[in-house]
Amino acid sequence: MPEVIFTGPAGRLEGRYQPAKEKNAPIAIVLHPHPRFGGTMNNQIVYQLFYMFVERGFTTLRFNFRGIGRSQGEFDHGSGELSDAASALDWIQSIHPDSKETWVAGYSFGAWIGMQLLMRRPEIEGFFSIAPQPNTYDFSFLAPCPSSGLIIHGDRDRVAPPKDVQVLVDKLKSQKGIVITHKTMEGANHFFQDQTDSLIANCSEYLDQRLAGELSDPKLKRLR
Repeated sequence: MPEVIFTGPAGRLEGRYQPAKEKNAPIAIVLHPHPRFGGTMNNQIVYQLFYMFVERGFTTLRFNFRGIGRSQGEFDHGSGELSDAASALDWIQSIHPDSKETWVAGYSFGAWIGMQLLMRRPEIEGFFSIAPQPNTYDFSFLAPCPSSGLIIHGDRDRVAPPKDVQVLVDKLKSQKGIVITHKTMEGANHFFQDQTDSLIANCSEYLDQRLAGELSDPKLKRLR
């Protein structure tokens, strides 16, 4: 797993990158939790999501947002971090121009950034939004949500209460042209304490089903 340094809007960004063997393999980027609360690309959930994609033949990147690890810059309350994510995607696409499909996975704060990136980049075909926080962050930009994906969280999440996530899910499920899969993990808190393996198993099952052509209508095209 090569360590990489690439240019972001506020200076260099530090990442870990694993290219796929196939030139036209899909791309996945994984976004970490809140930088002010200990979030880094080495978060265990981010780390395992990274390898979930690698094991399925994706060209995969995780990186530190500005101000974390060897990434330059300072925390920018989401705006700069979204620009970091866009730069990360630009960088990996420049190395893999034959890739036609992209996925984004984000956990907590990273889920909010990932969903914003989704709105900006029409090549993103699927997403994982893990423990999103619609009670803390504004998700009204998803109007409409342009791609199908998985929203997964715990029923004991006190950081992002299940009732608030359910409101977001209901809103997205009412939209046409996409399929939102929603899973609530029994007994899991915001950090998936003692349940990380189960979380990754749920995510892996969803990804395998999507790659097999299930869970989304092949007649549905991504909204442009």
